[in-house]
Amino acid sequence: MSNTNTQIKLAARPTGMPGPECWKTEESQIPSPGEGEVLLQILQISLDPAMRGWMNEARSYVPPVRINQVMRALTLSRVMESNSPDLKPGDLVTGTQGVQQYAVAKPEDLTKVDATLADPSRFLSVLGMTGMTAYFGLFDVGQPKSDDIVVVSGAAGAVGQIVGQLAKIHGCKTIGIAGGEEKCKFLTDEIGYDHAIDYKSQNVAKEIKRHAKKGLDVYFDNVGGEILEAALFNLNRGARIVICGAISQYNTTDVQGPRNYLSLLVNRARMEGMVVFDYANRFGEAVPKMAGWLKEGKLKSKEDIVRGQVTDFSETFLKLFSGENQGKLILEIESV
Repeated sequence: MSNTNTQIKLAARPTGMPGPECWKTEESQIPSPGEGEVLLQILQISLDPAMRGWMNEARSYVPPVRINQVMRALTLSRVMESNSPDLKPGDLVTGTQGVQQYAVAKPEDLTKVDATLADPSRFLSVLGMTGMTAYFGLFDVGQPKSDDIVVVSGAAGAVGQIVGQLAKIHGCKTIGIAGGEEKCKFLTDEIGYDHAIDYKSQNVAKEIKRHAKKGLDVYFDNVGGEILEAALFNLNRGARIVICGAISQYNTTDVQGPRNYLSLLVNRARMEGMVVFDYANRFGEAVPKMAGWLKEGKLKSKEDIVRGQVTDFSETFLKLFSGENQGKLILEIESV
């Protein structure tokens, strides 16, 4: 264990795509745990589109990351020292320790990883916030019925691939939207989507119409912009639209809203935002189900794990917005 803690802090708020000027690297002493606290060595850092929103000063569902604050991020960590009876050295935990090598935390702010359920990295993906977003977004907000048509944008991404599989488990017909032939093939051949639409080469609105002649019943949106509009053109009566994210809009100052929102009125449809933190007290009901489906082979989880150093954060983070990643993007800075 080194004597210093490398931290990545927010240096400036971005306008558009976050560049090197947004970050600064600092070295500090490894903190010592106080009474009832534990010292954590961070092993893996979850890279999520939501982090781009946390960099903005605008009002949101969580306070923005402050200038000169360690960049907020979900993490998988190992307990190195413990002054708490609830955790012992060697335990693996998840939490929000940010982009750094070491952190001190209280056990009540951490979730202990049960490695008997699945590989530890799955607790940053399918059994973590990503999977919980898919589960509660689909079932609580989308409320699918068996035989419903479920359309998912960003379908090859971390959340999207899980939503499609959960919908299939529920007996729905699934249509995934992704960018490029390789990702679309991944959706149908590996994830099990019934149909895949390549937004880079196909007319999304026409393709949804071709596969859902009576209209879609649930649309799970991770992208926003023109693809959201394409879905709104194809609603069945009583459709539910889950607004989970809008990655196409995160790096622009000219945010594009849906021009055809009156389709909600005509089709008596509902569009609702979803924030996974609202369901934190219910994660316990979802994790065992998801873990069971994993063991049964009904649910697959693809992680894009980049092995490197904490200083590789800024470059790796940008993979989210270039479309390079396939599945859940994780930066591993120490072996699990």
